[in-house]
Amino acid sequence: MRHPLLRPRPVLADAALWTVLAAATGYGFRDAGAAAPLTELLLPLAVLAVAVPLSRSRPGAAVFLVNGLCAVGLADSATPANAHVLSLAALSCLLGARTAGARGPLAVLATSLAADLAACAVLGVPAVWWFYTLAVLPAALLLPWLAGRHWRGRRELVREGWRLAGSLEERQHLVAERARLAERADMAADMHDSLGHVLSLVALRAGALELSPDLTDRDRADLAELRGTVADAVERLRETVAVLHEPREQGPGTDTVEDLLARAVAAGVPVRWERHAAAAGPLPPLVERGTYRVVQEALTNAVKHAPGGGVTVDIEHGAEHTRVSVVNGAAAGDGPVPGPGGRGLAGLRERVAVLGGTLRTGPCQDGFRVTAVLPHRTPARSARQAAPETPGTAPESAERHARVRRAARRRAAAALVAPAVAAAFFVPAAVALARQLTTGVLEPSRFAELRPGASRAELGSLLPARPFPYPPDHLRSAPRPAGTDCAFYRSGRDLLEQVDLYRLCWSDGVLVSKDTLRAAQRSTGS
Repeated sequence: MRHPLLRPRPVLADAALWTVLAAATGYGFRDAGAAAPLTELLLPLAVLAVAVPLSRSRPGAAVFLVNGLCAVGLADSATPANAHVLSLAALSCLLGARTAGARGPLAVLATSLAADLAACAVLGVPAVWWFYTLAVLPAALLLPWLAGRHWRGRRELVREGWRLAGSLEERQHLVAERARLAERADMAADMHDSLGHVLSLVALRAGALELSPDLTDRDRADLAELRGTVADAVERLRETVAVLHEPREQGPGTDTVEDLLARAVAAGVPVRWERHAAAAGPLPPLVERGTYRVVQEALTNAVKHAPGGGVTVDIEHGAEHTRVSVVNGAAAGDGPVPGPGGRGLAGLRERVAVLGGTLRTGPCQDGFRVTAVLPHRTPARSARQAAPETPGTAPESAERHARVRRAARRRAAAALVAPAVAAAFFVPAAVALARQLTTGVLEPSRFAELRPGASRAELGSLLPARPFPYPPDHLRSAPRPAGTDCAFYRSGRDLLEQVDLYRLCWSDGVLVSKDTLRAAQRSTGS
């Protein structure tokens, strides 16, 4: 048996995804003009080659691997942004689509963000890097995950809808069969009550006339022949009523339970079976077919779910009903015995209910038991009740539908609560950083107009409302004119790119010096 990761279709899908992500990584490498292809191109491609197929069995681990590439990218001295965030978003979407629960994926996302924040703290990065970590990376993790969960939910709803549609179609066929049975039973009852009674009276009257002393021998012979003809008609009527009341369903022809069990034994299934208190006469055709179907479905489940396990078939014929019990034990080393939710057992429950019987399925001490009780005579009026739900099937459908709706509500709640919690944690910090990065900006044209020796009042119209409060430590401690107080300003409003800084040094309200500090001079140390 092939490993699920090696089946052709998943392999092709994974190869296509890796190709797309590798192209994005290669474009980012070329656009950045990086000079270390081994660590900045080949290593990320190798990590993606591991993470993409791993996302099928361990999607959380795949997300954590690619998030590691984003964390390593924070060490770049030019910009924290890189193409790895696209790979992170893609695998986060697969995490939502391939994982049913929410706690595990949320723990993975929280751990990944904690690792990114820890990398920023260890590297001592500037404000731009912190903004990227607090705004872009959470969005790349959380939003695609929510999209993947929504995609998974829609697929489950569609799949469940088709399953319910199939169940309803099957039940419609059973309802039609019940209606047909009810019609045939009513016909049988009407024929028996009307024609049978009239013919019996005719036969009785003919018998009485035979005893009349006024009749000739020829008349008596004619009456005897008439009485015999009426008796034959009554017998034929009874046969017709029996056929109408107990129609032989289309099935495996003359195949019997003994033939079915013999074939199972010949196929290697360890079957042990016996009959108790065999009925004196032949079983009604419907009961015979119902017994056959119960044993057939139970054997099918045993071979499918517990191959190699022993099967015990016990058939008891009573005066009013037949009881069929099939027990299959799980073979050594096999998984758990099957549950009662299979479509085969659901269909069998419908079939038994049509006959007026009951079906019980479930685990027992010896394995899994299927027990059916089939009455020998189905009440004619009970078959008329075709519209109500079959016992067991409707509650299962309703419960399955309710379960899917509850899951959809939980996904909708997660789609609202998770972004709200993340926004409450990350948005205030990201907004504050964005405000600091965009308000402490001194345009290059205005910087060129600043003249050392001018007072702060003269230059006030050229200066921003507030300086940039987060210059790197090595620039803050750079040599400055003695006795001056220096303020820093960003030269541009780019939130994801490190820009040059302007330094203005003041003494007693007079501009003493102005400097341009290049972004490339930033040290990654603290």
